[in-house]
Amino acid sequence: MQVKKITYFFFIFFIMSLQVKAQDTIKDKKSKVSLSKSVEKLERSIDTNDDFKTAKNYEELALVYQKKGDLAKAEEFYKKAETLYTKLKKGEDKMRVTRSIAQVQERQNKMVPAIQSYENAGRIADDEMSQQLNYNDANRLRNQSNPKAQSDYINSNIQLLEEKSKDKLVKESKKVALKEEVANAYVQKAEADLSAAETEEAIESYKSALDYVNDDTEEAIKIKNKIAEVYKEENEYEKALTIQLNLLDEARKNKDYDTEIKQLQEVAEIYFQFNQPEKGVQSLKESYTLASEKGNTKEVKNSLNQLVAYYKSKGNDKESVLLYDDFLTHFDEIVAADSSLIEDKVFQISEKKILQLEKEKALKDELISKKNRFNYFLIGSLALLFIFFALIVKALYAIKTKNKKIALQSLRREMNPHFIFNSLNSVNQFISENKELEANKYLSSYSHLMRNMMENSNKDFISISNELEQLKKYLALEHLRFQDQFEYEIRIDEQIDTEVTFIPNMILQPHLENAIWHGLRYKEGKGNLLLQFQLLPKKVQITIEDDGIGLTQSQALKTVNQKVHQSRGTTNTLERIKLLNELYKMNISFSITEKEAPETGTIVVITVPLLDKI
Repeated sequence: MQVKKITYFFFIFFIMSLQVKAQDTIKDKKSKVSLSKSVEKLERSIDTNDDFKTAKNYEELALVYQKKGDLAKAEEFYKKAETLYTKLKKGEDKMRVTRSIAQVQERQNKMVPAIQSYENAGRIADDEMSQQLNYNDANRLRNQSNPKAQSDYINSNIQLLEEKSKDKLVKESKKVALKEEVANAYVQKAEADLSAAETEEAIESYKSALDYVNDDTEEAIKIKNKIAEVYKEENEYEKALTIQLNLLDEARKNKDYDTEIKQLQEVAEIYFQFNQPEKGVQSLKESYTLASEKGNTKEVKNSLNQLVAYYKSKGNDKESVLLYDDFLTHFDEIVAADSSLIEDKVFQISEKKILQLEKEKALKDELISKKNRFNYFLIGSLALLFIFFALIVKALYAIKTKNKKIALQSLRREMNPHFIFNSLNSVNQFISENKELEANKYLSSYSHLMRNMMENSNKDFISISNELEQLKKYLALEHLRFQDQFEYEIRIDEQIDTEVTFIPNMILQPHLENAIWHGLRYKEGKGNLLLQFQLLPKKVQITIEDDGIGLTQSQALKTVNQKVHQSRGTTNTLERIKLLNELYKMNISFSITEKEAPETGTIVVITVPLLDKI
């Protein structure tokens, strides 16, 4: 178990190190397509020395980074577009880009540069509305400590923008941009209201912002989450939960898995604060499972950390270890499904490619040579990265397989303490009754059985004939001890070649013992025990059937130790079957049922794929 924990933390560190390089990942395929197209258009415009198209493409690329959340890169490309628009004397375009620069600077909390950028945009604006809009934003930032003054400037902007959006002469494409500005202004107003501790006004401002965005967009989801956050801060958890659950339903309806994962985490947080930890744990488990299925390692880590933190707070280390085991079990599939690591490389390669294209205008021949060397280095680096990754995956798989084999061998070597104890008691009873012949006979048979079991203990599968040899000895011993209690019968399908057909080793004896000791021993009169091997299409079905007192009555009669013993026998079987299925990629099944009245007894069925070689 310690090895698994160490392995888990090693891979969490590995994933986190890759994520630090990436800063963030592309959220969906649309983002990748936008980046790819933007880079291609930028390449063409630089090749043709078309400065106006190059400026437009810089602006488009900056918008892609802005939506991705990489504000520093967005600011960098907006400034490149601003430089070209200045060179080309495109006043309206320059004003628009300068305002975009101010907005991304503000989101990075670079307030002094943002104020300067807003003022620059206001100075170069060619219409009164745009001029007033930018000056209001500059003054808004100057009054961060005065929410009332901030609200006044924001309200002025809202009025300007709403009037402009109603102008019939404004083009539809322009109206879309205006609506985004109105929504952004209402969000700013809500934040100012919150600073002034006016929560109801803040919620109304957020709701007003929603009127200007499409209900299923990412911006709408962010605003609704902000409303829920306000409700949480006010301890109105039911309202917050209603919003989060609605967002969760919408995400599921739209098959927006990234949003669904995050909303499940948000819902869980509310449940924990709302004193409903069971629902919180369930939501986090759903988030963890969905993130694992979709290969979102970042959110797998987030969900896992939240679950582990909760279990640790409750002192439930067992559940934490089970989570670690589950993560390790599905690690290969998660990584295989996660495209974020490759997407990160796409962003890095794209950025370097843009730099190369810019230098190409001045030093084309030299750049070609450098580009080739870079490409060779890149290919080699990627090849080394994939080799390194493949070695890690291979090592993990080998460790995981070895651990499973060790666990399987340990389970198989668990000797049944009740069987050993009861066998020695029987010998003692024969001796005390001066039945030396029976004692010698029993002890001899018992030693042969133990030796056979130990000799085969390192095998996962043995032939049916070998298994039958052990089982016959075991049943003979039990019948010698309880000959007045039961008779037994072994039936084998004539079509089964017992010498070359294999089944899991030592998997039947615990259930034969349960049938005798917990079913037939307590029956009034002599009972019957049947062990049957049947050939099905590509399968062998093994049935252990008795007409004893049945599971329900047996459970009522047992002591605490007996209950633990039988439960461990069944658990041992289930654990071994699970490990065999994982190691050998097969489908072994196990079931145990109680006969229906008026009949009594128990039926155990184990189905094994038809194996003629291991």
